[in-house]
Formats: sequence, C-alpha cells, structure tokens
Amino acid sequence: MENSSINGPLISPVSTWKLRPVQVTRLPVLPQQMALEESLPVAFGDLASCRTCSLGLEEQTKRLQKDMKKSTDADLAMSKSAVKISLDLLSNPLCEQDQDFLNMVTALDTAMKRMDAFNQEKVNQIQKTVIEPLKKFGSVFPSLNMAVKRREQALQDYRRLQAKVEKYEEKEKTGPMLAKLHQAREELRPVRDDFEAKNKQLLDEMPRFYGSRLDYFQPSFESLIRAQVVYYSEMHKIFGDLTQQLDQPGHSDEQRERENEAKLSELRALSIVADD
Repeated sequence: MENSSINGPLISPVSTWKLRPVQVTRLPVLPQQMALEESLPVAFGDLASCRTCSLGLEEQTKRLQKDMKKSTDADLAMSKSAVKISLDLLSNPLCEQDQDFLNMVTALDTAMKRMDAFNQEKVNQIQKTVIEPLKKFGSVFPSLNMAVKRREQALQDYRRLQAKVEKYEEKEKTGPMLAKLHQAREELRPVRDDFEAKNKQLLDEMPRFYGSRLDYFQPSFESLIRAQVVYYSEMHKIFGDLTQQLDQPGHSDEQRERENEAKLSELRALSIVADD
C-alpha cells in the first residue's frame, strides 16, 4: 500500500489530531522588539501555533514508531515462545509412552507453527505499511527544524539592522549622519526581504505540512486494522480446529479442574512428597 505524499494536495483540517501540549520557551520581549514585530507584515502568533503543532507532531510520530516496533517485537517473541514450548513437549518422554499424549502435543505443535507463520506475515505487513511510513515521515522534521532555525537567525539579523536604522533616525540630521542612515537602510533592505521570504514560506508551508498528516497516515492505519483482523480471524480458525481435536465430549472446564485437583491430591498423598 502506498501512502499519499506529504507534499501533495493538503485538505485535512488542522484540528483533527489531539496532540500532547508541548512547552515552548519564549525569551522576554523588549519594548523595541515589540515595536519591530508590530511593524512586520507577518503573523507571528500563527507561526508560533504552527511551530507548537509541529513539535507535538514530531514527538507523537517518534513515540508511535517506537511503540509499534515494541509491539511487533513482542508479538514475534510470543509466537516464537509458543513454538518452543510445543517442541519441548514433543521431546518429552511421555510422547514415546502415550499415543494420546503424542497426538495432543502434535496437534498443539501444528497449531503453534501455523500461528507463528501468520504472526510473521502480520508483522511484515505492519513493518511495511506502518512502521516504515512513520520512519519516512519522521525523517522530514530535521529539515523543517533547520528551516525554523534559519528563519530565527534571519529575524535576529533583521532586528539588529532595524535597531541600527532607528538609532540613526533619532540622531541629528547632519550630512555624515544622513549618509550613515542611508547606508544602514540599504543594508537593512535585503536582510528584511530575506526574513520576510523565510517567514512567509514557513507560514504557507507549515500548516500544509501539518494538515497533510491524515492523508499520509490514514492508509497506514487502515492497513494496520486489516492486518489485525486477518490475523485474529485466522487465530480463531486455528484454535477452533485445535479445540475440536483435543476436546473431550461432555467435559466442561469445571470438570477438568476437579479432575486435575483430584490427581494433584493423589500426588500430594505420596510419602515422598509429604511435608515433614
């Protein structure tokens, strides 16, 4: 199954996922910085919201990938352990002495191997359609974070040169001072343009990136559900067949428990296991 490109059409609403709040530390804003930010033709609050959502999405993606990997590893360990148990039982001397016991353990071993095979198929499907897409999606965050850092650096350069212009504007308008003011404004122009371009790019693309998550992940989660449905449907058949092979007609779980307790009592009555 292929996932939609994160750079494709972006139509999903931003508010669909509930992300864990992320603490974003903000530096104190000086009065001159407030004046500068108020004069900029961009929305700082919108970008801060996008950044917060992006940080939350990155954290969620990493945690989900890690949890999915732990889940599939545990699934494989479970089925492998079940096969190991059935093989250990087959090597039990009782299998050589009791044909009924051998038939029961053989049926169990066949069921465990079938379970392990279907489990491996399920894990392979989840790896391909869920874990790998999560990994690929997570790989874009370093570039996104670098773009944010470049924008922050451009903002600092803008603030520094803007403060320089404001300083000269407050001075007496002498010839040399006007020349310095003109030079400072010329230095400011390309820096301002660079910042505004970087800021606009983030304002345009970060909401699109964040909104793309549903289009990207929905096929993965659908595949995860289908893989689980197929697996547990097969498990129902496997253990249903095993039950029919092992079940003794007319024996309830309560009867089996009473029989086991009676046999255990007989064993405990033996002098070699009696308490001192």
